[in-house]
Amino acid sequence: TIDEPVEVKDAPDATDMPPIKGDVSFKHVRFSYEDGVPILKDVSFSYPGGFLAVDHINMEIKSGENVAIVGQNGAGKTTTVKMMNGLLKPTEGDVLIGDMNTKNYTTAQVSRVVGYVFQNPDDQIFHATVESEVRYGPKTMKLDPAEEDRRVQEALEITGMEEFKDENPMNLPLSMRKFVTIAAVIAMGTEILIFDEPTAGQDVEGNKKLSEILKVLHGQGKTVITISHDMEFVATNFDKVIVMAKKKVVRSGTPKEIFWDFESLKHAMLKQPYVSRVCKALNIGGNIISIADAVEGIMSQC
Repeated sequence: TIDEPVEVKDAPDATDMPPIKGDVSFKHVRFSYEDGVPILKDVSFSYPGGFLAVDHINMEIKSGENVAIVGQNGAGKTTTVKMMNGLLKPTEGDVLIGDMNTKNYTTAQVSRVVGYVFQNPDDQIFHATVESEVRYGPKTMKLDPAEEDRRVQEALEITGMEEFKDENPMNLPLSMRKFVTIAAVIAMGTEILIFDEPTAGQDVEGNKKLSEILKVLHGQGKTVITISHDMEFVATNFDKVIVMAKKKVVRSGTPKEIFWDFESLKHAMLKQPYVSRVCKALNIGGNIISIADAVEGIMSQC
């Protein structure tokens, strides 16, 4: 993430910061933070001019969780995750990353702990080759050359971008440029990664690749937070789903809980995955959210 640094008095230099492997938590100033209990409580954000984008939200995201945030445009999803990354500072309440209060750190410092992949890769890419784009983050961290090379190679392999490392990213289609920016953030080695609409513009194969990337990162113990409008992708790739609507959090739960909670779906103007809708129409019970579940449900009625 490239941003103009914000001067914060008495903030420690990023190079002196120890690696932080903690949970994302928002905490109201009057709420006392307990170690190991990540809480997002009563955080609000208003843009200049007074537009309220997030209204006293409450969330809990544990270290190592694979979480999707869903909701219609304008629900407050992107504003929420930008506060986690330090791109935005809350108007009310505190944003804590482990024991780190983002109010006391610059965006550059927070981005070394929380990686953020923009919805539009063209807002993030500025190098002439894929490899140089991916290498930029590790290079700024002044890592040992061997560690820098290892991170770049690993990120290229995880995202399938190794064969395109000498290409100009802007010569690649939008769907592939998204994987370039994902690789660039993975190479930073952050414990928390945020993907903003990675499925937008992807075909079936692109979504399969995204699923594999999520599995690899989850296997590494990373905390991954993904915004998506693709309910099929959400249903089959995440352990936890947070529903937002009208600048607030409506509910959080497992995909089965969320996609069969018709009241919450209606409030957020969301639809079930296709397979769930078919099974509902056929009166097949079991809170089905996948084709495998549907096949099992149909066979049990034969």
